[in-house]
Formats: sequence, C-alpha cells, structure tokens
Amino acid sequence: MFQQVSLFATQAEESEPNEKLSRVYLSEPELPKMLTKVPGPLSSRMKSELNEMGGMGGAVNFFINVEASRGNYLVDADDNMLLDGFGHIASLPLGYNHPKLMEASQSPQWQSASVHRSALGMFPPTELLQWTRDVLLSESMAPRTTDGTEWMVQPMLCGSSANENVYKAACMAYRGRQREKQGLDANAFSSEEEESCMVNQAPGSPQLSILSFAGGFHGRTFGALSTTHSKAIHKLDVPSFDWPTAPFPELKYPLSENIDANFAEEERCIAAVQDVLEARLGTSPVAAVIVEPVQAEGGDNHASAHFFRRLREVTAEAGVAMVVDEVQTGVAASGHMWAHEAWDLPSAPDFVSFSKKAQIGGYYYQPKWHPAGSYRVFNTWMGDPAKLLALETVLKVVNEDDLILNAKTTGAHLLEGMESLQAVFPNLLSRARGIGTICAIDLPDSATRDRVHANMRDRGVLIGLCGEKSLRLRPSLIFTHRHAEHLLSVMEDCVREV
Repeated sequence: MFQQVSLFATQAEESEPNEKLSRVYLSEPELPKMLTKVPGPLSSRMKSELNEMGGMGGAVNFFINVEASRGNYLVDADDNMLLDGFGHIASLPLGYNHPKLMEASQSPQWQSASVHRSALGMFPPTELLQWTRDVLLSESMAPRTTDGTEWMVQPMLCGSSANENVYKAACMAYRGRQREKQGLDANAFSSEEEESCMVNQAPGSPQLSILSFAGGFHGRTFGALSTTHSKAIHKLDVPSFDWPTAPFPELKYPLSENIDANFAEEERCIAAVQDVLEARLGTSPVAAVIVEPVQAEGGDNHASAHFFRRLREVTAEAGVAMVVDEVQTGVAASGHMWAHEAWDLPSAPDFVSFSKKAQIGGYYYQPKWHPAGSYRVFNTWMGDPAKLLALETVLKVVNEDDLILNAKTTGAHLLEGMESLQAVFPNLLSRARGIGTICAIDLPDSATRDRVHANMRDRGVLIGLCGEKSLRLRPSLIFTHRHAEHLLSVMEDCVREV
C-alpha cells in the first residue's frame, strides 16, 4: 500500500519563491475550479458544430474562453478553470491576458501593425528596420555565441515555414559551393539548370538531401514533413522526399547510473550520422542536418551536451549545415534563452529556427548561408509586424521578471517532484527528465498514460502527451513554484488511483 499522504506541500504551507510574479498575478485564481468533466457539454456541442464546418484538423480538445482566462489559468467554454501546464503546445509565453501585453496592445503602433498587415517582402513599413534590429537581433533575443558569430535573421510565419526555408537556403549554398569548386560563379545559373528545374529535374532541381533523426518533428509542410518521424498519422498518404534518417540517442535513466552506456549510445548515433554523410556523397549529398534540443512530439527524448558538440564537429568537418530546431525549446523555457546555449558548442550552429513562444516564426543564420540574389527565400507576409511588437513586450517582461531564472528554478522543482513520485511509484513512473520547465515522465503504456492525463484534466490540470507513453509539461514562462506544487499534487493523486 502506498502512503496516503501527499509528497507535496499545500499552497498555504509553501511560500512563493518569485514574489514579483505573485504580485503581477493577483487576479489569477488560487486553485482550479471544475464544474464538469472536460470536454463539458458546451465544448462537446461546439466541437460537433465545428466538425461540420471542417473541424480545424479534427484534434480540438475543448473550447476556451480567452477573455476570462488569467495568468496560468484557462477558463473553458463550460466555465471550468484549469491550471495550464501545456501552454498551447509550448506557444504561450506569458500566460493569459498578461497586463504588460494587454497594455502594449492598446498602443497606436500595435493597432496600426494589426490593421495594416504589410507584405514585408516587398513593401515593409518604415519601422521594420528598428523592429528587426531592436527585437529579433537584440541581445535579449538573438542566440549567444562564443565564436563571434553575427547573426542574420529571416522572419517567417511559423515553425514549419521556418524549417522549410532553412532547407532551401542550405541547398542553395551547397550548390553554390559546388559551382565554385568547378571554377564557376556560385550564382550564375546555366540555361540547362533554369530549364530543368521547371520540370523538377536535375541539374536545376539537384538531388540533395536533409538528414534528420528518428523521432524528430520539424513540421507538416512537404520538406519539413520529410524530416518528421514522430507519428505515422502525420505522414500517411503523403509523398515524401527520399531523405536519410539517423538514430537519435535512447538514453537510459537515471543518467547518473548509466554514464558509460549513454556515452556509447551517443557515439553510436554520431557514427551513424557520419556513415550517412559519407554514403550519400555519390547519390544525394546531405546539405544540412537538423536536430531538436529535445525531441518533443517524438517522446521528449534528450541527449547530452556531448552529443550535440560531436554533431557540431562532424557537420563542420563535412561542410554540412547544422540546423538546431528551437521551435519548441526556444525563448527561455529551457532555463536559457536558447537550449543550445547550454551545450558549449565549439562553433555556433549554422541555422537556428524558432516560433511558438516567440509569437513569430523565423530563423537565425550565419552570413555565409545567405542566398545570393533576390526572390529566392520569399513569401507575401515574411512574418507579422504585430507579432514582432508582441515579442518585444515578451522580451521586456522576460528580462524585468527574471523569467529565464524562473524557468530554471521552477523546472528544477518540477523535475525533483517527478523524481520523487517515480521513487514512490516505481512500477508506474519512469524516466523523469527535463531542462527548465520542458519536463516529461513515462507511464507503462499509452492506455495508462492516457488515463492519468484525462484524470488530471478532469481535476483541473492540463498537461500534454507525446511519444507512445509520455506525459509532457510545457507551461508558460510565468509558471512558478506555487503552480508546480499543485500540478505535482494532482499528478500524484491520479497516479495513485491507477
């Protein structure tokens, strides 16, 4: 019999470590309030009506009342009030109705940017230079490097479009280097290239490839989907590029007891990458290798800093772009502004893609990968000025309220709590893992995992699922010790019931 006493202190017993955030969110409720199961009757009826109109992909969980939601608490259509530990798939930076964001949204500049959505690739507003320099390329936002890299940046619409255009830029640069090796101008295209590309044939449409990892997720557009390997449902019935896949490390936990085994596993995966790069040279050379700091959709799979340093060494030696997909891990959630900043890489990544908490998609890249000529990486919107202004306010709050530190300390508390639960329920919980608030834990199988997830939701705590049997956390940056305590307490109760 398990001890019927919670491992976690109640709210009244625990002081709030980040008192500044407590003062900001005095309008936030203290605890969830549940009136129905989730989805409730109104959400269920609205889902049925939505399905008749197309269904938004058919995966809607329930409808929310955004106006009534506050801080880390969302209110659904049935007036249930839930603690949100999933943050709209990691895309909610400052919770609901943050006072600083609400205030900024009332400015004439924000209203103008919202009303007049410019075609930035052709007719940008005069403010774009300042917004790009002061927001996307600011010290607060741009990835920190130790090798003096000065980033360029390309705004995009979302994570998929960011990765899609990273692949294009990497391939363009690869072909440019091939021409130079032949003594040609890197960007002087032959008539044969121009004609053949129009019918999807070489040499204009070269047989290049992008190497990705088993379990990775990089989006659902055609190129991005070809590098996505997390769930079959994402890919079924859709044609795909014949691009290679390498194994991603399957680490054993606890990490401290499996150092040698995990080192050998990571070296095995690096050797597989090297084999692919060499084998593809004569057929469809690899132009870029893309990797997530944490494989999110694939099961919250982690690797050590050593693995990523070795990957940087291998890609640099081969002249292949290293792309770090920080769509889900970027913007402070890992306890660093960018998760890859914790790796101590020998040189900066070639590309870093972002979206979600940044509120705008895009990618940073080293100047040597900049496509020569205009109109090669392009779409109508090329980002969204209003979302740049939102990101500007997010960055100010991140700095003013020490939210990177908050993510680090709150995440450490979440991970410690899950490890404690794992010790009490060793037959039900395993592989507790995390960086910052990007945390996860495994159940024995998908059915048990889904049951715990549903029970937590009905008790007013929303978290996410990933992989075959993992629960994952993706809270906002204002998620604190107090919120973590309640989430862990509810998780304990729901696991105990199983």
